[in-house]
Amino acid sequence: MAWVRRGLGDGERVVRVEALHGGVTAEMRRLTIAGPGDTRRELVLRSYVDPFFVARAEEALDREGSALTVLAGAPDVPAPGLVAADPTAAHCEYPSLLMTCLPGRALLGDEGLETRVRLLARQLVAIHQVSPDEQPPKYEALTTADTVVVPEGADAAAWAAAVDVIREPAPPYEGRFLHRDFHPGNVLFDTPATRITGVVDWAGASWGPTDLDVAHTCTNLALVHGPQWGQRFADAYEEAGGVLTGEADERLYWRVRDALAFSEEVAVVARPWREAGRTELTTSVVEGRLDTYVSGLMSSA
Repeated sequence: MAWVRRGLGDGERVVRVEALHGGVTAEMRRLTIAGPGDTRRELVLRSYVDPFFVARAEEALDREGSALTVLAGAPDVPAPGLVAADPTAAHCEYPSLLMTCLPGRALLGDEGLETRVRLLARQLVAIHQVSPDEQPPKYEALTTADTVVVPEGADAAAWAAAVDVIREPAPPYEGRFLHRDFHPGNVLFDTPATRITGVVDWAGASWGPTDLDVAHTCTNLALVHGPQWGQRFADAYEEAGGVLTGEADERLYWRVRDALAFSEEVAVVARPWREAGRTELTTSVVEGRLDTYVSGLMSSA
């Protein structure tokens, strides 16, 4: 808290600390700041506490800090403002980042999904149009053919074919600025959901193919709302002016690669969805949706 206070203005003080839920890699806290004349504002403190993520925190926080600096000049991308960063825990107990708090909330219910999908697609197109002076690090694929975990009772033939797809080298691509973890849980909406008020969690910001960012959103939508929403989002992205590779086998590569990455962490990614109210999304239900989604991708290949 002493480090936080050094980032505040004259006469400002922290008057409330509230834990935020729904994250996987870090602990999040909303800080209410009181200032002169009864003014109030809110900041968000991200702290990497789990030893697994602490070991990777410096790179993640450096990426996020750099991305937030770039996005300060991108009016079409409502990202938090960077206040301070301590990626090596030189001042804090854990590696931490302090940023402004954006209005709105994440929406994971099925009601109004068609409208939100179009908004999500337009927002991702805007992100991919950001042109940083310096390219961020290259994307990470997050899975290999040898680390895929086939769900119990899954379509073995479809999964074997999917694994064979990612044994091949990655297709050539034109690099773009990627969020790399763009999904409904990292997007804030106003109420009613007529516009996006914020895009958060830029720790994976990187340089790579637009197909990979789109594929990640497709998989998330397929698991939370049903497998059909994967293709619906890809279509909405192109309708919004986004550009994907024109080759069907290359599109399949990126969609399959992202979907198979989820096979290794279904239990981890499903937990925050249940905490957000989607209690029916048990690990077995999500595994079943992942199997249906992967099988569908392979049957359409």
